[in-house]
Amino acid sequence: MVVMERASTGEAHRLEVAAWAGPATAEERAMVAGLPAAVLDIGCGPGRIAAALAEAGTPALGIDVSPAALRVATDSGAIVLERSVFDPLPGEGRWGSVLLLDGNVGNGGDPLRLLRRLRALVAGNGLALVEVEPPGRSLEHDDVRLHCPRQGTGPWFRWAWVGADAVPALARAAGFAGCEVHRHGERHIARLHAGGPA
Repeated sequence: MVVMERASTGEAHRLEVAAWAGPATAEERAMVAGLPAAVLDIGCGPGRIAAALAEAGTPALGIDVSPAALRVATDSGAIVLERSVFDPLPGEGRWGSVLLLDGNVGNGGDPLRLLRRLRALVAGNGLALVEVEPPGRSLEHDDVRLHCPRQGTGPWFRWAWVGADAVPALARAAGFAGCEVHRHGERHIARLHAGGPA
């Protein structure tokens, strides 16, 4: 069990690593069905979404900074690159869709900077799917660290949480023309439209 601890409160939150490492669920496959191609999966981890897109015949590329996760992704049939979202990437400004799922919008603690980067990657009529926190939670920042049974406790790093109520303003500030939030089971996914809602 992997746990994320917040510095300001000491609150510990269990991370669903088993689900993250498994294949895409039927709900996730439905979530990404029909996205404008090609699709860039940012922070793809072991590549379950990129592999599911490939199986469905949708051109997709996953990127992540973890070589171990990318080895798993390659074995699953995903096409991946070892890159940060802030590194130079192929197809900048031409991606039909970009994905930021599994809480990755909090990575680095600066969601606005991250959403601006997504806007630079997506085509003028493209779409970004961003997983956010449920309604009632705004924008929060904190230092966090991970507790792993085998590796122990890691260093503190910056993280953020973006609630469904906060994402429309962030999307506008990042240069997106439209935003709506949809619920998929227990998950909340913001659809950010580069050129306005379809």
